[in-house]
Amino acid sequence: MRAAVQALPAGLRDIAPAAGTAESAWETALSGLTINSREVLPGDLYVAVAGARHHGARFAAAAQASGAAAVLTDAAGLQHLDGVRIPVFVAGEVRRLVGPLAAAVFNSVPADGPRPALFGITGTNGKTTTSYFVNSLLQALGRTTGLIGTIEILAGGEAIPSVLTTPESPQVHGLLALMRERGLDAATMEVSSHALTYRRVDGVRFDVAGFTNLTQDHLDLHGTMEEYFAAKAALFQPDRARRAVITVDDEWGARMAARAGVPVLTLATDGAAGDGPAGGADWSVTGIEPRGLGHRFILSGPAGERLRVSTALPGTFNVSNAALATVMVLASGVPADAVQHALDAADPFTVEVPGRMQLIGEAPAAIVDFAHNPDALSRTLASVRGPGSDARVIVVFGATGERDQTKRPLMGAIAARGADIVLVTDDDPHGEDAAAIRADVLRGADAARTAEGLACMIEEVAPRAAAIDRAVELARPQDTVLVAGRGHEVWQEVMGENLALDDRVELRRALTRYGFTALSSDGVES
Repeated sequence: MRAAVQALPAGLRDIAPAAGTAESAWETALSGLTINSREVLPGDLYVAVAGARHHGARFAAAAQASGAAAVLTDAAGLQHLDGVRIPVFVAGEVRRLVGPLAAAVFNSVPADGPRPALFGITGTNGKTTTSYFVNSLLQALGRTTGLIGTIEILAGGEAIPSVLTTPESPQVHGLLALMRERGLDAATMEVSSHALTYRRVDGVRFDVAGFTNLTQDHLDLHGTMEEYFAAKAALFQPDRARRAVITVDDEWGARMAARAGVPVLTLATDGAAGDGPAGGADWSVTGIEPRGLGHRFILSGPAGERLRVSTALPGTFNVSNAALATVMVLASGVPADAVQHALDAADPFTVEVPGRMQLIGEAPAAIVDFAHNPDALSRTLASVRGPGSDARVIVVFGATGERDQTKRPLMGAIAARGADIVLVTDDDPHGEDAAAIRADVLRGADAARTAEGLACMIEEVAPRAAAIDRAVELARPQDTVLVAGRGHEVWQEVMGENLALDDRVELRRALTRYGFTALSSDGVES
């Protein structure tokens, strides 16, 4: 589904027409634009960029056959355009133009006129949950909302499955234009480091950008933590945000706040607002108390505000997510008393987030979570341990193939320290040998057990469904079974083949098989 589009504006005519292409071609009204030749619709501008394996210009003839109105490419792409008879334009850095072009064609973020307020969230962990929390709080305030993220895309009441954390920029701008045409008041978007690096949010300027945290992940793309930090920091500059809310619980957050080029509200959520990196934070979390599986707390602001906030989701990291969501909405201009009324009346942070600390059973506690990097796994393991001295934690997890290999033994060691029973299995091996990935994880787990004298039991079990079954077979009613790493995902990629696999379905099936009660799946699957 697409919003109305328009011809390219005159200001973009400095893009050179290729030989034989008239300047007047820019006057053609376009139905849209895309960088994927398989998604071309009649009247589209096909933007042919260099890919990991092939140049997109190789597929320009196919785009023409699908009805493309014109092609935009770079000098390297021109050599692949034999047989292409539609207008062709050439530019030096084509990918830099995709976002601004999409914004112009779709008129997605007009400088004047009504449009949704835009909220963007970045960080290593917590982006998805925080985006759901922002969306839920805005709805509690009576706003009509949209959501663009890992799990799904929502345009008002319409849900669209999501493949990327942030779609490519033509899809982003098309969705924002659709939300604007439908009269939505606000839209919330997860903004990954990949999205920033690959320019998927170019042409979007968020009203409020939020930062959760920074821990080791995606070093296969960025190489170092410094480069990873720099990619995230790009969100907090004037071309991408108007203002920011930055969690400053550690040095990365403090550095992010110092580097931001827009007005910043800082947030301390670790209870140390007066010391260390969080010292002098504008907003701070205090008085954290248990509330069922979740927590309640006080959120204090720079003008003496004291908001009572709670979340039913387990883990103190969800306190941080709820606090960030609250301050982001406040930063957008909503008065504190209106926010407090919405928090009291609607309990918006009890919203279920598929695959994020999702409770599948209660005795034993059976939880599916997306924790797929060292920090997330450590925090999640700490949060799920029951209060009884005989309550054990059983964890099922693996590591993703073709990604940062250095985190595999780290995660194995973390699991050995945080769980009583460690079942190492497969995540998404992609094109790697699954047994070799498991061996990397097991090496870290075994080394930690030996060096630190840990009493945990470690097993290698594959495939993943068998490991989930084994975890429940070993469980007692007082134990906790944590299935970590894949969360809401319903396909497992093995050597280029997508295999149907949903951790929640497998965990529910295993609970039933061994005589335990599984919670209803209504509204759970994504």
